Amino acid sequence: MSDAASVPENIALRGKHAATLPPAIVLMGPTASGKSALALELAETFGCEIISVDSAQIYRRMDIGTAKPDAAQRARVPHHLIDVIDPHESYSAARFRDDALTLMREIVERGRIPLLAGGTMLYFRALTEGLNDLPEADPTMRLLIDTMAEDKGWPALHAELARIDPETANRIQPNDAQRIQRALEIYYLAGKSMSALLAKPKYVYLPYRILSTALIPSDREWLHTRIAERFELMLELGLIGELRKLRDEYALEPTMPSMRAVGYRQVWGYLDGEYGLATLREKGVAATRQLAKRQLTWLRSTPDIVSFDCIEEAAGDQVIAHLRSKL
Repeated sequence: MSDAASVPENIALRGKHAATLPPAIVLMGPTASGKSALALELAETFGCEIISVDSAQIYRRMDIGTAKPDAAQRARVPHHLIDVIDPHESYSAARFRDDALTLMREIVERGRIPLLAGGTMLYFRALTEGLNDLPEADPTMRLLIDTMAEDKGWPALHAELARIDPETANRIQPNDAQRIQRALEIYYLAGKSMSALLAKPKYVYLPYRILSTALIPSDREWLHTRIAERFELMLELGLIGELRKLRDEYALEPTMPSMRAVGYRQVWGYLDGEYGLATLREKGVAATRQLAKRQLTWLRSTPDIVSFDCIEEAAGDQVIAHLRSKL
């Protein structure tokens, strides 16, 4: 952490009583690193129930583009926080934290171990570091900001954000509509910048002994190849048809959180005739690579994570051995 004021006060994990807390396993990693397969193996080895930490798998009927575990995998091990809401609905990091904490307590009461696996780093952060006092999403305000963007363009709104909150603007690309919208929404609703609100100290009560592990490839090109192969498989499995059906059955808009998910956002443009299949492939792979890059950046800057090279054939055995020594 670069700012001491942002470090959460987590008294539950301090002191001589920390070792007596029930364990909770955390498995992180970039997209396409093999988390899902390893999560199943860990769950069967240690008697876990899996809590998905994925902001796209929460949506019902968005199965192919989210690489959601199939029925057979979910029959092997209980999975939670999958198929929670419909694609036209919204979900937040605050709601994830509440849901995850409830599930963790229930899993421990059943005599099992919670295993939180996924790649949505904001959700992991919300759980382990707590949440700042940010206003909830406001549909009316978002509509207003979207209207401003249609009139002026997102780069112009980014310039406005740079005027009122230069610190946040420096972290956001001029065309990153989702993050620009959220930062402006916070300022308009709270009357304070996002950076000012994020600087406030947080208090976290997390009554678990968190065992954080991560799959991080030693070769970026290996991950790029996996990403390209997986996106191609999604297309072969019917990703385009999946989104076409969703658009037919729900009143979806491209600005909705579900449709901003990597893969779906690019297929939306294809279905609107903005580009052809070859460009869709290029855009889908490029967007997924960018997602993986952000995930890796976050992981490498986060303390207390024990990482394993997912390229190695013995990576799974190494994770199991490490966890067995800690449990």
